[in-house]
Amino acid sequence: MRSLRPFLILFISCMSLGAWAQSAGKLTEFDQARLNHQKKAMLVLGGWAAGNIGAGLILRSRRSGEDRYFHEMNALWNGVNLGIAAAGYWSATHAGASPDVYSALREHYAFEKILLFNAGLDVGYMAGGFYLMERAKNTSKRPERLRGYGKSIVVQGAFLFAFDLANYFISHSREHEAKLLLGATPDGVGLLLHF
Repeated sequence: MRSLRPFLILFISCMSLGAWAQSAGKLTEFDQARLNHQKKAMLVLGGWAAGNIGAGLILRSRRSGEDRYFHEMNALWNGVNLGIAAAGYWSATHAGASPDVYSALREHYAFEKILLFNAGLDVGYMAGGFYLMERAKNTSKRPERLRGYGKSIVVQGAFLFAFDLANYFISHSREHEAKLLLGATPDGVGLLLHF
């Protein structure tokens, strides 16, 4: 029996290393999927912003009244969006792999919380745009500017609301993978020990 002990220890060690490597591979895959999603989301936001800036600047110079202000606000608003997209993309491309499951899940859920918080802000933006349009009815001082800006803010808020919710649901669709990283099964959550 004593002669089997070293082989048994070697066998258990090899099995543990195999399980650890498989778990590390799933962690890397999960974390890389999160970073790829963030990069793609920032490219979409950046594309929307660049298109709105270009069209806004061109159309602003060719329109007058309410339409001019609508395109002006589109360009202004998306200057901020372009900055956010550039910073978010840079952050996702320069982020290192999460060193452990806790860090990967913390980053995953933080991204989802940011998206939900932003969706709430987007509703506020749309409400602000509707407020400006309503206020335009009761003023004689450049009501076309209030209407144009208000309509632009409603459009931009609606896009951002759809963008943030779509990205939340894309991220949340990986919930099953997140639970597997924690050792969850259909029967509950287990404790994984790696030797």
